[in-house]
Amino acid sequence: MLNGILVIDKDKGMTSADVVYHLRRALHIKKIGHAGTLDPEVTGVLPIAIGQATKLIEMMHTRPKEYIGKGLFGYSTDSYDATGTILNTQKLVQPFSIENIQTNMNKFLGEIVQVPPIYSAVKVNGKHLYEYAREGIEVERPQRTVQVEQYDLTKEPEFDAEKGQESFDFKIKCSKGTYVRSLVNDLGEKMACPAVMTYLRRIASSGFDIAQAVKLKEIEENPEKAAELIQPIDAFFREYPQIDLTEGKWLKAKNGAGISLETDAAKVALRYGQKVKAIYEKKGKLYRPSLMLLQNE
Repeated sequence: MLNGILVIDKDKGMTSADVVYHLRRALHIKKIGHAGTLDPEVTGVLPIAIGQATKLIEMMHTRPKEYIGKGLFGYSTDSYDATGTILNTQKLVQPFSIENIQTNMNKFLGEIVQVPPIYSAVKVNGKHLYEYAREGIEVERPQRTVQVEQYDLTKEPEFDAEKGQESFDFKIKCSKGTYVRSLVNDLGEKMACPAVMTYLRRIASSGFDIAQAVKLKEIEENPEKAAELIQPIDAFFREYPQIDLTEGKWLKAKNGAGISLETDAAKVALRYGQKVKAIYEKKGKLYRPSLMLLQNE
């Protein structure tokens, strides 16, 4: 039985749910789910939890995400990306300088409040925002607080004098729930010029990066390869203190009993048989179970 995280490099045009559906059929596995939804137009890292690793999905969501993408000064849309309906246009007479763009990008660093695009999967009263948008119904969009660790230009912006538009490449590192589309749109508002996201690729998520990713087609054509490419559950906890249990303490831990450990760490990964079998956290004088992974073989 497969247990671990399969890092998929999602292609454009597929939903995250599509990827899960195809993998479920190819691998004949029911216990499978994704962490961190990617829009159909966005490519890149989509971590797929399989078997015991499905217990990690909520924890996987909490890890930072990294993106590379492109934005364009000159027009904006209702979806904040190039697929939407154009709302505003403005021809640039001259390009923005690198310093000007970066200075304004820096204003979004740290903890910020975002309003999600109307064409997004955020729910209001049990209904997705994009459903309200399609029906032409105005609804108040909920604000959310997110963390932006990095928002940088990655190369010289390109100015098209004929179209009066300037394109720019960026890299972003951010917390879960961050809408990169909104960061591009809001950058335009900050610089008094409409802006839109034209391309986005996720290069890291849940502690895994694009170098570890595999194309869905490769797994579909050779399902046996999944066993070679899957990232072990233990890899997700490599930053935790690792403690190998004696047989006596293992007998207690596998039954969920509190145990004493020679450490002061808040959380630890308990190993037995060279595999992480549980995550324990300190409560008083003893360590008690936070997450059990007994079937991690």
